[in-house]
Amino acid sequence: MTNDGVVVDEAIRAAWDSFRVLDKRTSAEERQQAQRRVKAAMDAHGREEVSRGTVFLVGVLTGYLIAEQSGGEDRLDPLSDLIPAVIRRLPTFEMADPAQVPMVTGVLMAAAMGMDTVAWRDQFGQIPPNEALVHSFVLWLLADLFDSMAERPGAIDRMMRETFDAMAAEHS
Repeated sequence: MTNDGVVVDEAIRAAWDSFRVLDKRTSAEERQQAQRRVKAAMDAHGREEVSRGTVFLVGVLTGYLIAEQSGGEDRLDPLSDLIPAVIRRLPTFEMADPAQVPMVTGVLMAAAMGMDTVAWRDQFGQIPPNEALVHSFVLWLLADLFDSMAERPGAIDRMMRETFDAMAAEHS
């Protein structure tokens, strides 16, 4: 585990790959590739670091959703619209443990307030598997909300994959 909210790049990529595994638009071949990258990142950096990557991406997407709408008439208020909308939809995931809702709400609140979500979450210790799973569901819900608002299914996935491809090119 790194300090000050810094997360290993491969763990962030694996966190997004976890979203891609959940997303029904991901082809079978891409799903298998994503699962391999998740496993490789977990083997190399540990489940905890991939979970921290998911918390990081929740912060990024929340911040992006808020920033994208600045000044717009239909602006989503993070406290009265965005966070409640995400939390209300969590029960649609059968495996979402309701006991994890306070922590994932805290991460969303930290993101809405412009805080470093990873540093905020790190102060509470390691992320247990049940909580990590709920963060993955929150990431999926935020991505779905982004696509709905953009009225372009898969828009956030394309943008994230382009970002990861650019990061990989930078490091090679």
